[in-house]
Amino acid sequence: MAHMEPPKPNFQIKGNELSNIKHVIGVVSGKGGVGKSSVTSSLAVSLRKKGYSVGILDADITGPSIPKMFGVKGPAAATPDGAYPVESKGDIKVMSINLLLDNEDDPVVWRGPVIAGTVKQFWTDVIWGDLDYLLVDMPPGTGDVPLTVFQSLPLDGIVIVTSPQDLVSLIVKKAVNMAKKMDVKVLGVVENYSYMECSDCGKKMFPFGESHIDEIAKESNIEVLAKLPINPDFAKMCDEGRMDEFESDDFEKIVSKIED
Repeated sequence: MAHMEPPKPNFQIKGNELSNIKHVIGVVSGKGGVGKSSVTSSLAVSLRKKGYSVGILDADITGPSIPKMFGVKGPAAATPDGAYPVESKGDIKVMSINLLLDNEDDPVVWRGPVIAGTVKQFWTDVIWGDLDYLLVDMPPGTGDVPLTVFQSLPLDGIVIVTSPQDLVSLIVKKAVNMAKKMDVKVLGVVENYSYMECSDCGKKMFPFGESHIDEIAKESNIEVLAKLPINPDFAKMCDEGRMDEFESDDFEKIVSKIED
């Protein structure tokens, strides 16, 4: 008689009854400082400009940056049925710990389980309404929060964000292997800070060295979705809370992959 594998336990939790979310996409990185939140925000705007209803769940509890990029401030409205996300000028719904703090500069000095519990509440207690896509901006690494999101939320897939620096191969493989262990689909990898383009001659320069993301992706059997440039104007836009104005063709392939 053939040996039967026991079914894997299902830890997914039910979302708020007043939320109707069609697709949940995680944005992850193996390490900090690769511009994961800016990629999440840019992707949200790109999806919104295609006519989709979009929300961002800022799961980076100790380093939230999404509200500042969109220029949104709290407090988020709360009712007995749950809390409402704050909407940006471009109609992107955002929920972040910064929108619930008395002072957005206050540090969040919590232990891992409390932080993970807060992320769950952003799923169960937030009234997202009707959304085509909810993007989950995760903290870097493979700790409590990414594990909680992978287990508890119905992820349709993840996008891995990296940069062309040392150890990138190891970092990408860790993220891919975590996704495999959790049975989560890897949609592909985005290389941020890939190059700079000279404003005078248009020549590409590689301040972090030549990219090796194509070879790394091939080794891990994943797709390269984009190689994004360093753009000072974009950084200024983020700092000024004007992400809703973002426009770029670089995200077309990522959006197409998500739509599949």
